[in-house]
Amino acid sequence: MTAISINSLEYTWPGAAAPTLKVPEFKVARGESVFLRGASGSGKSTLLSLMSGILAAPANSVQVLDTDLSELSVRKRDRFRAKHIGIVFQQFNLIPFLCVGANLRLAARFVPQANQDVEARARSLIESLQLHPDLLAQQADRLSVGQQQRVAIARAFINQPEIILADEPTSALDADARDHFVRLLLSIRDTTGCAVVFASHDDSLADFFETRVALADINLIKPRELSHV
Repeated sequence: MTAISINSLEYTWPGAAAPTLKVPEFKVARGESVFLRGASGSGKSTLLSLMSGILAAPANSVQVLDTDLSELSVRKRDRFRAKHIGIVFQQFNLIPFLCVGANLRLAARFVPQANQDVEARARSLIESLQLHPDLLAQQADRLSVGQQQRVAIARAFINQPEIILADEPTSALDADARDHFVRLLLSIRDTTGCAVVFASHDDSLADFFETRVALADINLIKPRELSHV
């Protein structure tokens, strides 16, 4: 079964003279792990934003879990994303003045059924990521970078999504921390069975994933033509 299906996608940023993306076809199976390789400015973030519904996709071009995202209003896309898609951001985007537990509860707040047993699920995720449960009471801005990255993974998985999208989350990490992060992410993925699309410019990470795709091979717009990331 298909988690993400892209067909005849063409996206132009408002005010841009030329499109950023022109993708005839791209598919991700349910449970599949995909490494999406692309240089900075190649359109990786734009593509992930269209897959997640953060950006509005043209009609009939992006299907996620058999749902045409173009048919959803902004509010319905937000709810759909909260329920079905976990996102790991480049800068982790934790709310600094909230404790770890509050960061996780806030992510679950937008999915009513996810509020059931959220405390137990948060504790289980934290422990599976090799963190002590006492960390749930720790304020986010007092965490080390390594702790922040693991909490970011926990937040992405807190609503038990069918899809995880990761946008260059290891770009600021050294080699050991980078590899550890990817192993942790995929270990949780192996437990949950969700699909993962991991976008990065770092070719050394490709071997961690079942499928490797170069954005340049699926995007007909060449990097020198891009007018927007």
